[in-house]
Amino acid sequence: MRSHAIGKWGENLAYKYLEAQGYDIRDCNWRSSYGDLDLVALDGNVIVFVEVKTRTSSAYGGPEEALTKAKQRHLIESSLAYLQEHKISDQDWRIDVIAIEAKPSGQIIRFDHYKNALEGESNS
Repeated sequence: MRSHAIGKWGENLAYKYLEAQGYDIRDCNWRSSYGDLDLVALDGNVIVFVEVKTRTSSAYGGPEEALTKAKQRHLIESSLAYLQEHKISDQDWRIDVIAIEAKPSGQIIRFDHYKNALEGESNS
């Protein structure tokens, strides 16, 4: 699989997983000038912005290692843009990361869900 296809495959797995956990998926691949948000969901009354990182090789490190400081900043900026565009100002929110490692055949090796994954995140 090519990297774009791997990413879409991982996002689909994350979508199904979150739904099974009771999350209400609101948006997929929402775009702003800062970047995109893979998934936007509700966990109870909390808005959750979910970044999905999928890898089929450790040649460039694990999925979490792709979440650079610059990417984290873009996630926060995109999340704030989403809240502003949807006129949401009084709701708690967080950013989660789902890290998936799989064999090129599609066999899942590891699937981890990190809630409130970004340090220093300011959510009200």
